[in-house]
Amino acid sequence: MKAHIPAALLLVLAGCGRYADFQLPPPPGRAGPAPAFHWEMRNKPILTRGAPGEWDSVDVLNPSVLRNEAVYWNFYSGFDGRAWHTGVATSPNGFVWTKRGRILSPDPATWEGGYIAANGSALVYNGEFLYWYQAGAPPRLGLARSRDGRAWTKMPDPVLGAGPRGSWDERGAADPFAIRVGDRFYLYYLGMDRARRQRLGVARSADGVHWEKLRSNPILELGAAGTFDEIGLGEPAVWAAAGRYWMLYTGRDRREYRRIGLAVSDDGVRWQRSSAAPVLAGNQAWDDKVVCDPTVEVTPDGVRVWFGGGNVATSAERLNGQIGYAVLR
Repeated sequence: MKAHIPAALLLVLAGCGRYADFQLPPPPGRAGPAPAFHWEMRNKPILTRGAPGEWDSVDVLNPSVLRNEAVYWNFYSGFDGRAWHTGVATSPNGFVWTKRGRILSPDPATWEGGYIAANGSALVYNGEFLYWYQAGAPPRLGLARSRDGRAWTKMPDPVLGAGPRGSWDERGAADPFAIRVGDRFYLYYLGMDRARRQRLGVARSADGVHWEKLRSNPILELGAAGTFDEIGLGEPAVWAAAGRYWMLYTGRDRREYRRIGLAVSDDGVRWQRSSAAPVLAGNQAWDDKVVCDPTVEVTPDGVRVWFGGGNVATSAERLNGQIGYAVLR
């Protein structure tokens, strides 16, 4: 059941422009019969942890991969045992990566606090890298900008925060995934309520800074008892193909195992789980308990998917996290 927000409060929020009723523009193509996808996974991770003492020595997770001209960029999260940072790696093909170093760290003197400035989503727009990232307690979403992918300027305040008392995202907003459709940005994200339920919602923006949340959020509820996503949802990755919107997302079960499921939508805001692809689970020793954090590239040969994986089932960190690769065909 969705969290109840009094009608009077909704009117106030709508008047402030923070909430709206909307849909995404129609996806390209015509929706025919539901396709049948299958997964092809690489057995070994393609980006591994750093050496002891380095900023990404404990976990390497949360890839955000994009192609800019002839170079693939991977803005990923690294944990050093105390804090989460964002780093960047580059590749000519998406398989062989060269780490370029840390680019963002949490600033304890600001709203970010000292724990995390990572778990983000990158786009290139008007010749500039935009990176929405998670920070603060409760978690909120910030925005950093860069012309070259290495020197970054953070916005001074969060651009998307927690919802009002009693809302589905009252206790925080996290796990952003941004897309550009038409003349707007759309941001899919995790929200947590006071019962610590973690579900998914969406917001829209004309400039990437000022956001309107969908009034009817959340867009996807927890799975039924006994399913792979019964305890929590997170880390959405959305694309358009064949007249539909598709979303990969992370699901958590009662053992804290994580898997990647698929959902489908005609309008980008009303979603349902899809059986068009099997739930993605790790099948190697390095990712047998955790597969999470998908990011996607749509190609004529299938959807390329980079993901985080680990072999320790914990809720947040110390997963022995590394980054893997699969294709959804």
